[in-house]
Amino acid sequence: MNKENVLTIVVALIVGLLGGYLIFNIAGQNKAPEVAMSVPQGAGSPTDYQRRIVEAEKIVAADPKNLQAWIQLGNDYFDTDQAQKAVNAYGKALELDPNNLNVMTDQGIMYRKIGWYDKAIANFEKAQSIDPKHLQSLYNLGVVYLQDLKQPDKAKEIWTKYLQFDSTSPTAQQIKNDMAGLNQMPTSFKK
Repeated sequence: MNKENVLTIVVALIVGLLGGYLIFNIAGQNKAPEVAMSVPQGAGSPTDYQRRIVEAEKIVAADPKNLQAWIQLGNDYFDTDQAQKAVNAYGKALELDPNNLNVMTDQGIMYRKIGWYDKAIANFEKAQSIDPKHLQSLYNLGVVYLQDLKQPDKAKEIWTKYLQFDSTSPTAQQIKNDMAGLNQMPTSFKK
C-alpha cells in the first residue's frame, strides 16, 4: 500500500470518527448513531475487512433487503478505498431507507472520491433538505465547493451556516481556520 492510500484511509477514519462523534453528541442520544461514518467495528487489518466484506456479501445475496448488511458493506468498502463498490452498496441501502442521512452523506463522499462532484453535491444537498442541521453533509458540501470546484465564496457561505449550529467542535475549529486562510488569500487567487 502506498503512502497516499494510507493517508487517505487515515483521513477517512478521522473524518468518520469525528462524524460519529458529532452525530452522537448533537442528537443527544444515549445509544450509538445508526451509522457512524468510517468507524471500523473490529480491528482494521485487511484480513478483518476482507472477512467482514465476504460475510456481508453473503448476507445480502441471501437477503437483499437487509439494510444493516448493505450499510456495513458500504462502510467496509468505504474504509478499504473501494469507492465504486461503496457507492453501489450505499445505493442499495438507500433503496431500502431513502432518507438515511448518514448513508446519503457517506455515498456523497464516495462520489467525490470518484470525481463525480455533481452527484456528491446532490447527495449533500438532499441530506440538507431533509435535515438542515445535518452537520456532516453540510461540512462535506463546503469541502466539495472549496477543494474540488474552487468556489471559496460558496464554501464560506455553507460553512457559515455550519458554524451557526456548531461553533466549538474540532470540525468547527478547522472550518474557522480554513475560512481565515481564505480571507487572507489575494483576490487574484480567488475564483
